[in-house]
Amino acid sequence: MRIELINTGSELLLGRVLNTHQQWMCRQLADCGYEVARQICVADDGPSIQAAVRESLARSDLVLTTGGLGPTSDDLTRDLIAQMLGRPLAPDPNVLARITEYFAQRKRPMPASVKVQALVPAGARVLPNLHGTAPGLAIEIDPNPFRDDKTRSWLILLPGPPRELRPMFSDSVLPLVLKEFPLSQPFVCRTLRTTGLGESMVEEKIAGPLQPFLSQGLRLGYCARVGEVDVRLVARGASAAAIVAQAEGLVRRLLGPLVVATGDATLESTVVQLLTDRKKTLALAESCTGGLIAHRLTNVPGASAVLICGLVTYSNDAKKILLGVRQETLDEHGAVSADAAWQMAEGARLRYAADYGLAVTGIAGPGGGTAQKPVGTVFIALATPQQTIVQEQFNPFDRETFKFVTSQQALDLIRRSLSD
Repeated sequence: MRIELINTGSELLLGRVLNTHQQWMCRQLADCGYEVARQICVADDGPSIQAAVRESLARSDLVLTTGGLGPTSDDLTRDLIAQMLGRPLAPDPNVLARITEYFAQRKRPMPASVKVQALVPAGARVLPNLHGTAPGLAIEIDPNPFRDDKTRSWLILLPGPPRELRPMFSDSVLPLVLKEFPLSQPFVCRTLRTTGLGESMVEEKIAGPLQPFLSQGLRLGYCARVGEVDVRLVARGASAAAIVAQAEGLVRRLLGPLVVATGDATLESTVVQLLTDRKKTLALAESCTGGLIAHRLTNVPGASAVLICGLVTYSNDAKKILLGVRQETLDEHGAVSADAAWQMAEGARLRYAADYGLAVTGIAGPGGGTAQKPVGTVFIALATPQQTIVQEQFNPFDRETFKFVTSQQALDLIRRSLSD
């Protein structure tokens, strides 16, 4: 089975909008056992869209397009594809009623232009949009005049906004794909998320020992991001589940505490789960990360049960007033020091009656560094009822990367403590 993805949108080619569809959709399909063979991005103009769709239909079983289904003048995909396929457009009363209801629920007037989104090509299946007004469209092309053997293909048109596309893809597209293109053999995919080592070091630790499984059909992949490396274990066939399970056990033994989560779980969700399971609470004292640790934790449902507070004590006065950091500590050692981090974590834990206090203080740059404390210097402290641990790290990156890596190190410190 061959799948191709076509993203439409001049804003994508101009770099004004980040194209997240390719990564997300390919991941969803791959997790179900389907691999995308080709992905392209084209501008919002007739010749580009029609040529791309025609070329993809000439060689693919499934073609997915994103964007161009809205009500504005640059939303051309629906009309162009209907024209190319020779399928007349007609208003669908159910879609029009859904659009009308959408505006009525929000007590907003409905522009006449949005009614164009109710036009559906003859024979197309409507994919409901529960988060917007433009429905998706699934068209079975049988026979397919663009393929030499006239074998059937499916063409699926999806809206551009991610908050509309993703639920539609999960609720409507994946079930359709699984029904129309059932896998010929079992497929198993397992992703282990790690932190603390670079991609090459992770590979060095596990690639050799996994060779016996690779000879049995295991496929091993890596995905490196800032502060994280994913290890992907994939197998097909009757023994796929057993091969992946054994390989996962070996990777976990080899990497140990470097494995922080599985599948789509995150480091922060792991921390929230560990705190919840142990009925413990956390108070944060952030300086150089500017609240990023709190942001990551509060993205996890259920964080309110374990996170008491998150303080952004950016100034020395805030460190003194809100956390009780001593002036003599700041004078003698500075705000970026092991002593200051220790007092920040202890202050957060004791003043806000938490089981754990987690603190970070550092120099994000590009200025402010010294020979003794260069830009990138970070101190991370974790206060527990038993002890307070302080780690010194060196993260010489741009400010955004510095903040994320530091938040990653801080979250991993409390994860390891909770795991122990």
